[in-house]
Amino acid sequence: MQPFSGRAAVAGVGMTALSRESGRSELDLAVEACRAACADAGIGPRDVDALLSYHMNDSVPVVQVARALGIERLGWHNDLAGGGTQAASILGDAAMLIDAGLARNIVVYRALNGRSGRRMNTVSTGPQERFTYGLAGPIPLFALAATRYLHDTGLTSEHLHAVVAQSRDNAKTNPRALRRRPIELGDYLDSPYVSTPLRTVDCCQETDGACALVISGALEGPRVRAVVRGGGPGCSSMDRSPDVTAIFSAYVAPMLWDASGLRPSDVDVALLYDAYSWLVPRQLEDFGLAERGDLGAYLLERRHAWVNPHGGLLSEGYVHGLNNAAQAVRELRAGREVALVTGFGGSYGSAALLIS
Repeated sequence: MQPFSGRAAVAGVGMTALSRESGRSELDLAVEACRAACADAGIGPRDVDALLSYHMNDSVPVVQVARALGIERLGWHNDLAGGGTQAASILGDAAMLIDAGLARNIVVYRALNGRSGRRMNTVSTGPQERFTYGLAGPIPLFALAATRYLHDTGLTSEHLHAVVAQSRDNAKTNPRALRRRPIELGDYLDSPYVSTPLRTVDCCQETDGACALVISGALEGPRVRAVVRGGGPGCSSMDRSPDVTAIFSAYVAPMLWDASGLRPSDVDVALLYDAYSWLVPRQLEDFGLAERGDLGAYLLERRHAWVNPHGGLLSEGYVHGLNNAAQAVRELRAGREVALVTGFGGSYGSAALLIS
């Protein structure tokens, strides 16, 4: 069991409206979300003594947000470099600060104009992007891995449609969701490819918006049970990988169960980082929530309806995965007992378990 297990609670959540053109700065979005999270937790911004965020050179630094919030004496603060890999592990960063006695009330946030501002295909991911054999951006890279995964599992476009369609069905009652219209198989098959086998609707949205959480050692709320971060030579490093389909979950899932003392059967809601539709069955398999041999029937029978009940990144919107963590808190407040939250960055990523 991790030393910080159960010591930190997610006491508040806040989000802005999600859109394709906010007309606002990242600072404005971040401040709104942070104020909303503090209000939800029943504290003021001046009660915050630590501030964390993650970004890919497309957001606003924590010191600027602290100043705008009126936090005059800011303690531990950090801008973490990275995208989806941080969506779950930033909860662990906050929990460790609380366990170490370095902070009591921490705000974590992600703010971006991901559609009207700097879009993912224009944001540099660093020197590693140069080895990808001419693949232009993340979608062709992960489409190549998806092609192999579909081959290995026998899954088809019909199964990917089941993922997308269920996401839309889950989102239809979520007023924040940008994609709520049902999608039939024919409409799915008629949608254009971005990079085979991924169609436009198989890819998460590009969204303007912000999300924030208050993580506290003094307030009540769902508890952080375990968080892990790691990876290996999978679909982010195809030149040295024995399995190009191996995303982060292949590596971190065993670590998560060891760190938490829980089992897959304990999880009653899963907030999976669905940047692309094929990542849902892959994560279900890796985390022991479904068997590979049963994946086809599992998807077609919509037994994955309990995954991303808000619509996920495919249908609610894309705040680099932190909106999935916010939804985990809502689900636990509503009566769920154990929530799995994941953060994808190819073959590197993170996962967290929250408990009510």
